Amino acid sequence: MSTLEQNTTPYSKAIVKLLKGVVERSSSVWDDIINYQVEIQEYISKIGLELIVKKDDGFAFVKQFEDNEGKTLGLVQRRQIGFETSIVLVVLRQSLEEFDSNPTQLAVEKFITDAEIKDELELFLQEGYNKLKFQKDLDNLIKKVVELGYLKEVSKKDNETKYQIHRIIKEKITPDILQEFKTKLQAYVQSV
Repeated sequence: MSTLEQNTTPYSKAIVKLLKGVVERSSSVWDDIINYQVEIQEYISKIGLELIVKKDDGFAFVKQFEDNEGKTLGLVQRRQIGFETSIVLVVLRQSLEEFDSNPTQLAVEKFITDAEIKDELELFLQEGYNKLKFQKDLDNLIKKVVELGYLKEVSKKDNETKYQIHRIIKEKITPDILQEFKTKLQAYVQSV
């Protein structure tokens, strides 16, 4: 028996995938995450991580435990995102929130096109902001949001791309963070 076989568990591959990012229901390790939640949590808690499983939404991920001052062990690097990317994330989060709060909605997932994102962002921006530059940079911003895992490209026809808003956005951008960003944005707009 090799050293690898002696030192792994039935859920080792699941932990490795979780450490790399979000794990979807379609993943080969999804059943291991569901079946070994307690064991996985016990294992990763030793390095300051918490397992979050959103079974109904079909994804799982890990997040860092924080102390009273918001500090972590630093295993997962926090990324600074720019102002414009933050605006895109806030608009997507609000769009998903409105979608979820619509009782007549039969669909489970929220889809949005790049044109719809653009329209929503134009409504969101205040007067005085350089909209032409923002629109020019929009494709790069959407690409960045896709790389961050908040949007998934579903289809592309002609000049229009359709995306699914990933539900992890609700976990990463909480209502408190939304409110804090809106407050900062209002302060910024008033200072201009």
